[in-house]
Amino acid sequence: MGRTLKKTASKAPDAATSSNQPGLKSLERRRILQDWAFISPQLFLFVMLTLVPFLFAIPILFTDMANFTDPSVNNVGWANFTAIFDNPSVAADYFPALKRTLIFVGLNYTTVYIFGLSLALLMFEFGVRRGFFTIIYMPLMLSGLAVGYLAVMLFAQQTGSMNLFLLDIGLISKPFDIFSANGTRWILPAMVGWRYAGFNMAIFLVGLLAIPTDTIEASIVDGASYWQRLTRVYFPQMWPSFIIATTMALIGAFSVFDELVAMGALYVNPEAKLLSILFFTYGFQIDRLALGMTLAVITSVPLIIVGVLLLRLQRRLQY
Repeated sequence: MGRTLKKTASKAPDAATSSNQPGLKSLERRRILQDWAFISPQLFLFVMLTLVPFLFAIPILFTDMANFTDPSVNNVGWANFTAIFDNPSVAADYFPALKRTLIFVGLNYTTVYIFGLSLALLMFEFGVRRGFFTIIYMPLMLSGLAVGYLAVMLFAQQTGSMNLFLLDIGLISKPFDIFSANGTRWILPAMVGWRYAGFNMAIFLVGLLAIPTDTIEASIVDGASYWQRLTRVYFPQMWPSFIIATTMALIGAFSVFDELVAMGALYVNPEAKLLSILFFTYGFQIDRLALGMTLAVITSVPLIIVGVLLLRLQRRLQY
């Protein structure tokens, strides 16, 4: 009798577990379906607008196609991939544009923290104000073309209000020339950083709000200064946000286009001719479509590698 009761008792949890398994499986299946329902629209757009065009473009990379209506297309093998090394005219266009792009990447990355992180810390310490959040996020609703034309108007040499203001307060001795090398180099990242300030602020604010309040309160009780809280409590737990912001800034810096067009990159301002403008020029202005597409692919490969490494680093540092 005792053995029978023990056997029955030992089988009872298994029976309960087995009876609950179908419910757990159906709940898990429902959650998976909900996740797919959420990501399916974006996944569809990504596949149709990114992956499918890229697959169709692969054969074009090995041809001399001038444009999409070119009647005579010849196979040139790997000539487009080696053009930046054995074609002086292509190298003279590509490497200066690459240098200008890398300078913009570095300056634009600093604006991510000057604008985004500063505003996130401000909102975190003094409370999230919905109205303030909306105001900071509003520039992102503007088109890049509008931001570029706004920069041209603000920094016009004779009538630009920003130039006149900086002259009045004595920060500059002569007006900025937005079409010069220094003007484009400094004004462009400032305007792009201002436009994406709300976006970057949201990334950093999420990281700040994820920090346990116990650790912050403990550091305050221990008498830590604000700088010590930043470097020893906030920043070590914000590494995922830093990596996401780095990835987005890197990709965004190489894909900036509309602002450059407004600043005269296609005609009057060669200093604004970054790689994105170069690819467009080769593809749609001088009828070297296949070469322009190949240069874009060559440039994107290192970005993909860096993105994958940053993603792996984020998973390793995830709290």
